[in-house]
Amino acid sequence: MKTYPIFYVLLCVFLISCKSEFYTINDFPKIRKIDAHYHIYSESNNSLEQAQKDNFKLVAINTYTGNCERVKKTQTESEKIQNEFPADFGFTTTFCLDGWDDENWVKNTISWLDSCIANGAIAVKVWKNIGMEFRDKDSLIIMVDNSKFDPIFKHMAKKGIPLAGHLGEPKNCWLPTEEMTTNNDRNYFTNNPKYHMYLHPELPSYKEQIAARNKMLEKHPELVFIGCHLASLEWSVDELALFLDRFPNASVDMAARMGQLYFQAQSNNKKVRDFFIQYQDRIIYGTDLIDNGKDKTSFQNRMHKTWLNDWEFLVTNNIMTSDLIDGEFRGLQLPKVVIDKIFRINAEHWYNLVP
Repeated sequence: MKTYPIFYVLLCVFLISCKSEFYTINDFPKIRKIDAHYHIYSESNNSLEQAQKDNFKLVAINTYTGNCERVKKTQTESEKIQNEFPADFGFTTTFCLDGWDDENWVKNTISWLDSCIANGAIAVKVWKNIGMEFRDKDSLIIMVDNSKFDPIFKHMAKKGIPLAGHLGEPKNCWLPTEEMTTNNDRNYFTNNPKYHMYLHPELPSYKEQIAARNKMLEKHPELVFIGCHLASLEWSVDELALFLDRFPNASVDMAARMGQLYFQAQSNNKKVRDFFIQYQDRIIYGTDLIDNGKDKTSFQNRMHKTWLNDWEFLVTNNIMTSDLIDGEFRGLQLPKVVIDKIFRINAEHWYNLVP
């Protein structure tokens, strides 16, 4: 009978230790986190103010959309923000495709990238216009495995500069809207028909986009690669696993692809959870939020809600709903060690960020 108190003490210790394996919703503001796929296209500090409240560091992704002036302006603004918030902000650069047919384009691009890295950029971004939109003087679509990119990627690999690639689009992009698996894809491609590849069969297919990306990585095995948006393999964690196994210098970020994870978790929560645990060193948290400097209060509320919802899905096993998909799904309840990697440590590692 005297052993009962000891038994209950040990049982309590065991239960407490089991409980402490996981974070809770209430831990959200306490844990240092990184949103490693974010966009700031304004001179305001709306983003940093909310990020500090929610204990986030931001990595702002510069993207070649519009024209070269926007690329240069964003680089300058990012440098200013980093100088003001060195502990809470990092940024990537990108390059312009203007002058592609000029014989000096490669040399000029390498010079531009080196100057951006010297001024604080931590990586280089390539966007989906490569493979889906940009054409050379002969009106041929330029794919990312084009040999003209090789000297640039070779230079980056030699200097240890990571490449963040948004290449291709969700597989839903090549489907009619009524067959798409997520509401957010359905809404985006309805509102952006020029990027809805189902409507443009004359452009490279989904398989061609993925093949070009993989061929580029095969040519540059030493290049550190972050596949943005789950590397456009968001539709299947099995395919993501094959990609990560094939390219050991690659990782993926989750930006704007939570809906596809919810969708897969609906039918097989365990498979999605097992994927996150197995590849816990290769997955980086990001949102793809865009700060245009408009409606500060509304945007900050959106930041907080997005981050908190993602936290709930990853750290709890709550039954959840989302406007991204139809129906209920359950959170993954990943262990603390996995959460710490996804929300901070992996971004620090793959982007060479100073902790």
